[in-house]
Amino acid sequence: MEPSPRHGRHQQSFSPDDSSTSSPSPAPAAPDSVRPPAAAESAPAGHRAPSRRLLRILAPRFTRAQLLAALLSAVVGFAVVVQVNQTQSDGLSSLRQADLVRLLDEVTQRGQTLDTERQELQAQVNRLQESSSADQAARDAARQAQLTQQVLSGEIPVQGEGITVTVTGTVSVATMVSVLQELRNAGAEAISVNDVRIIVSSGVTLSGTSLAIDGQVLEQPYVWRAIGDPSTLQPALEIPGGALASLRNGGAKATVTQSDDLQIAAIADPPDPSYAEEESK
Repeated sequence: MEPSPRHGRHQQSFSPDDSSTSSPSPAPAAPDSVRPPAAAESAPAGHRAPSRRLLRILAPRFTRAQLLAALLSAVVGFAVVVQVNQTQSDGLSSLRQADLVRLLDEVTQRGQTLDTERQELQAQVNRLQESSSADQAARDAARQAQLTQQVLSGEIPVQGEGITVTVTGTVSVATMVSVLQELRNAGAEAISVNDVRIIVSSGVTLSGTSLAIDGQVLEQPYVWRAIGDPSTLQPALEIPGGALASLRNGGAKATVTQSDDLQIAAIADPPDPSYAEEESK
C-alpha cells in the first residue's frame, strides 16, 4: 500500500537534508579560539611597570645627614621664634614700678642734657654769626678806606657828578692856585687839569712862559675837571671876588659846565714819604 502524499511531505520536512531550511535555532557559543588574546587584557599592567620604575628613579633620596640637618634647622627655627616672642612679651611690662620710675628719670635727664647742648650750640652759632658780621663790617670799612686813599692819592681813575671849567687866555700861577683852592674848599674829591691828576702834594709852577703842574707843562686851553657836588662847586667858583672873577679880571675867559657823569682818566704816581712814618703803638 503506497503512502499518501501528505505523509510523504511530512517525512521529508524532518529529513536531515532539509535541516537548513528549518526555522533558525539559537547560535551556539563562540569557541575559545575567537576570544581576544590574553595579551590585550594584560597590556595595562605592562605599561604600569615602567612608570613605577621611573618614579622610583626620580624620587628624592635623603641621606641620614640630610635628615639630621633638616631636623636641626627645624629645632633652631622653633627656638628663634620662641625667643622673639619671649623678648616681645618681656618689654616694659616685665619691669617693676621702681625700674620704670628710674627709666623715666634717666630719659628726662637725657632730654635736659640734650636741650642744654642744643642751647650751647645755638650760642656758638650766634657768636660765629656776630663775629662774621663784625669781620664783614671791618672788611667793608677797610675796603672803603682803601678806595678813599686811592682816590685822594690819584692812583685810580674815577667818575661821578662834577663840573668842567675851561680857561683860555692869560693866566698866572696865583690864579691857577686860587682855582685849585676854591675847588678843594668846595669839596671836590678828585681834580685834574688837562692830562695831569692833581693830588695833595701837587704844585703849580711856571716853566718858561708856560704853566706846569708837578713838572708837566700845560697847554691851552686849560681844562679843569672836578668830581663833587655840582651845585656846590660852581657857586664856589662864581662868588664875587672869587677865582673865576680873578681870571676874568686878568683877561682870561672861563666857562663852567655841570655833568652827571664826569670821568677823570688821569692818574698820579704819588712819591713815597721821606719823613713821615706810621705811629708806633
